[in-house]
Amino acid sequence: MASLQIDDHHTCGGVLVRKDYVLTAAHCKNCYRDLTVVLGAHNICKKEKSQQKIKVKKYQPHPKYTGKFDYDIMLLKLENDAKLDKYVGPIELPETDENILANVSCAVAGWGQSGPKKPTSDVLKEANEKIQFSVECNHIWKENFTSHRMICTKITKGGGVCQGDSGGPLICNGHLRGITAYTAEGQCDNPKFPHVFTKLDFYLPWIKKEMQK
Repeated sequence: MASLQIDDHHTCGGVLVRKDYVLTAAHCKNCYRDLTVVLGAHNICKKEKSQQKIKVKKYQPHPKYTGKFDYDIMLLKLENDAKLDKYVGPIELPETDENILANVSCAVAGWGQSGPKKPTSDVLKEANEKIQFSVECNHIWKENFTSHRMICTKITKGGGVCQGDSGGPLICNGHLRGITAYTAEGQCDNPKFPHVFTKLDFYLPWIKKEMQK
């Protein structure tokens, strides 16, 4: 799990997928400020010995990303390789395109807000969300939801992702299946609005091609 920071302030999450690459959401890129990737952190407000801070060498957003909801995925080429140890290790990408059944419980994590109008968290939080039927997501999000490129979930009583969690992982049955894309602004805890994740299976050819450059 990675914390993407600007001037030591957390802005987004990310996933280390190779020792030199982090996967995140394209909207996490700031046009005016560079991101620093922090790996191995639990409390991002403390200088933990486990932490590794690495600058970004190259930003590789999907070429079809326009600043809207679709194609919201980006690779970050790290300036230096991450040191792999008991605190830092890559999460394997899915090998095949596999539909996840509705109501499957998946894990999410991040340092984002614990709810609307609440501050971001100092410590890494985890929660579970259940996969929602795509037809329900299409009904709510309409043209902003594309089922073969996105996954959506319904929140449980334990909460879930919120602002500041973008780019973080969606792990189902032990496998990385998505990265956090968007929630209803100011209403991340409203069960009427499913949370939406970028579906990694669709982007595997692009990801593998980019990491070969």
